[in-house]
Amino acid sequence: MITLSNADAALKEYYLDAVTQELNQGVSPFFSAIEKSTQYIYGKNAKCALIKGDMNRIVTGDEDGDLPSATGNNYYDVSLPLKNIYGTVAITDKALRASQDSSGAFVNLLNAEMEGLVADAKANFARMLFGNGNGLLAYITAANSGTTFKLTSVKSWYKDLIVDIADATGTSASVMELKISSVDTQNGTVTFNKSVTNHANYVGYPVVISGAYGKELTGLSAIFDNATLYGYTKSTDDFFSPYVKTYSTLTEDVITGAIEEIEERGGDKVKMIICSHAVRSKIASLFKDMRVIGTPQINGGYSTVYVNEIPVYADRFCPSDRIYLLNPDDFVLCQLCDWEWMEDDGGRILTRVADKAAYTATLVKYAELICKKPYAQGMLQLVTT
Repeated sequence: MITLSNADAALKEYYLDAVTQELNQGVSPFFSAIEKSTQYIYGKNAKCALIKGDMNRIVTGDEDGDLPSATGNNYYDVSLPLKNIYGTVAITDKALRASQDSSGAFVNLLNAEMEGLVADAKANFARMLFGNGNGLLAYITAANSGTTFKLTSVKSWYKDLIVDIADATGTSASVMELKISSVDTQNGTVTFNKSVTNHANYVGYPVVISGAYGKELTGLSAIFDNATLYGYTKSTDDFFSPYVKTYSTLTEDVITGAIEEIEERGGDKVKMIICSHAVRSKIASLFKDMRVIGTPQINGGYSTVYVNEIPVYADRFCPSDRIYLLNPDDFVLCQLCDWEWMEDDGGRILTRVADKAAYTATLVKYAELICKKPYAQGMLQLVTT
């Protein structure tokens, strides 16, 4: 007979390993390529000493002259609070009782819940990798009506998201808990489930995941867009300023020129290019004479094309106006632990929902993303007139 104890045991002994493997390998090419480590965790924070190279450590001198003075690395100390990332499954008491006498029915019930959890967790993790830590989706460029707004970027996966219109600085919500009921990718608009008062006043304002401000991973948008990074000001310290160049027409020279400049300033090679699917098709066309198509078996399960031996991956969460040129070796996901189930004082995973005939289980990960060499990363950004 299926009981709560049986369910707990299944979640802990079988499903956790399967879910963890899927979430560690199936999020995105970028996520698969970066380091995941617990060595940078100190209490509730991720702490990492970023090394700024110093060519004065290697000097020449006279045969009988004085030896050079001792010197060491220049360090930037980075300390960031770990972000709390949760995923939940829910099972009603009715569904649990209905499957008590059938292990097959219970397995199907758990499988359905876990498949939904894994899909949502993978999508949200992949999205956060491109974010600014505040749940930013796009900026409003026009208010067609109280419900329909034109955005700087529109993706089909926006549908059904609960969002806020943040204030001009993105630090607090001006309009809260709007549901995106439909998305028009052809015209670049979204329609909310309710009308926004004084809608014309919000042109230029950011649309963000509801309640996400300061709670998400410090992703690529923070590295390339924010005036400060990890508490350091980019304008006064170029170590934290990545390479950014705009283009109006994408050409071979634009791409190869950016690769060369990034490798010159960073000292390391660009090892991964990430863009939207449409942009990858354009790149594949530009480099068709030298294109090599990589098979999923040799690229971690992801198909790709190559530019000068650099893999080009398409990611649905990458903004369509951006091409990221990265070295994933410079990134680390600092994590307190891998995915784990939260347990109550009795060690139970499935817990009763207050005032509800249902039980929930919560999967948790405490982590933060840190780039150890921001200046060695690059981005090409499309500009339109």
